[in-house]
Amino acid sequence: AVRKKPLTCVKDSSGAGASPGAYQERETWTRQMDFIMSCVGFAVGLGNVWRFPYLCYKNGGGVFLIPYLLIVFIGGIPIFFLEIALGQFMKAGSINVWNIAPLFKGLGYSSMVIVFFCNTYYIMVLAWGFYYLIHSFTANLFANSSWFLTFCDFEFSRNKVLNISSGLDEPGSMSWELTLCLMAVWIMVYFCVWKGVKSTGKIVYFTATFPYVVLIILFVRGVTLPGAYEGIMYYIKPNWSKLQEAQVWIDAGTQIFFSYAIGLGALTALGSYNRFNNDCYKDAFVLALINSGTSFFAGFVVFSILGFMAAEQGVDISQVAESGPGLAFIAYPKAVSLMPVAPLWAALFFFMLLMLGLDSQFVGVEGFVTGILDLFPASYNHKYKREIAVALCCGLCFIIDLSMVTQGGMYVFQLFDYYSASGMTLLWQAFWECVVVAWVYGADRFMDDVARMIGYRPFPWMKWCWAFITPCVCIGIFLFHLVNYKPLTYNTDYIYPWWGEVIGWCMALSSMLCIPVSLLYKLFRAKGSFSQVPHLNSRYSVWIHVSSVC
Repeated sequence: AVRKKPLTCVKDSSGAGASPGAYQERETWTRQMDFIMSCVGFAVGLGNVWRFPYLCYKNGGGVFLIPYLLIVFIGGIPIFFLEIALGQFMKAGSINVWNIAPLFKGLGYSSMVIVFFCNTYYIMVLAWGFYYLIHSFTANLFANSSWFLTFCDFEFSRNKVLNISSGLDEPGSMSWELTLCLMAVWIMVYFCVWKGVKSTGKIVYFTATFPYVVLIILFVRGVTLPGAYEGIMYYIKPNWSKLQEAQVWIDAGTQIFFSYAIGLGALTALGSYNRFNNDCYKDAFVLALINSGTSFFAGFVVFSILGFMAAEQGVDISQVAESGPGLAFIAYPKAVSLMPVAPLWAALFFFMLLMLGLDSQFVGVEGFVTGILDLFPASYNHKYKREIAVALCCGLCFIIDLSMVTQGGMYVFQLFDYYSASGMTLLWQAFWECVVVAWVYGADRFMDDVARMIGYRPFPWMKWCWAFITPCVCIGIFLFHLVNYKPLTYNTDYIYPWWGEVIGWCMALSSMLCIPVSLLYKLFRAKGSFSQVPHLNSRYSVWIHVSSVC
């Protein structure tokens, strides 16, 4: 059966979920390009600039593209398309979109928990980037660059910027400079989101495109430097023996789920503002090409400059390439410091990082706020409800973030990063999304729904991925993560206390347990047989689907 019109997920008075026929007007993008640019801004972020290049050289250079591209087509694109199409069809955010199978509405709550944690700790990278950007202008941009060597040194980052204490149990004092930077970026995020997609769709044209301008400028500059060729060859030279290592395939899968922003619910929220007949199938492939292409191109930019740095210092590139934020805040700036007019290049680089992170951040906040507002009944028309919701969200996250601008803040940040939005939580979320759509709601039924929207049925490959291939990939990588779990450390020399790990696992389980706990709660709370319970006896529920198959 194909629905006549999209269902808006308005909660009825009985609390049974979406009422058939309960429709309400929903804001839409002014232009379809607004949606494309918002998705680009959200999915293309800091991880494309530092994580992908590092994983490439760590896992065999160009040979890493083999598992990477394979998992793009069997995991990344299918779930990316699934989330956008769900939002567009149901016209709802990350919670109410799962009214297609009310028993599994915990998927929506799970994604909300994950994106809330991401919004909370991810913005700290923006605060650090903003701090570095300000310091890039503390001297004449065209002055001699020798002063900048100290600025980009590891000790400056560790002692001046972070002022790290000896452990998680010693929070120490707060940095007023970082606090002001944190407040500034949260204010920016608030005014990007508070008026909804009408304003967000305009702002993102700058925040999503400017990083590409800077990347091109840095690429042109980088390839003209001595040692650039060696750096690029180090980046792409294949090491075929790496394909035999399971970790290479795991890293490829984890990178896809991170960089494609899968499982956070924000893609669903963005899709919900599309026109009902928008060709989201084509959009998914275009956005995947932009995302992966950006990651690959960023590697040429980074390693051309790291090659120059290695040549200047007379060392191997492996000694100057850092992983994670270290590449952005230590290794790369130090390479820039060796160039003529170093502060100018540094300012461009940190401004690019700020733009890359800013659009990811405000789209993440948009996804969270959309999910919250969808829970309110259609009759609730408070004039300033969006402004209030965004203010509460930003304010709460800012209060939590204050723990990360202390001397022990880096330990708190790593705790959030390692557990709250880890590979395990995203893989768990993606696995259940595929299972619910393919086996509970029905893959063929959803393909019919998509055909109703875009005018044709997608290639059957999508259905096969949702039903079999993608869930197997997700659960396989998830089990590998679980079996090879290692306690969190900082710089290999600091081991987190047991209670720190407990806090971390509580953050991870707070999202993962939403799915089974919500399911059991609905089952045990229900009275009568399945066919008699309103919120189970939905035409969109698992029970009707199973009975129709039988």
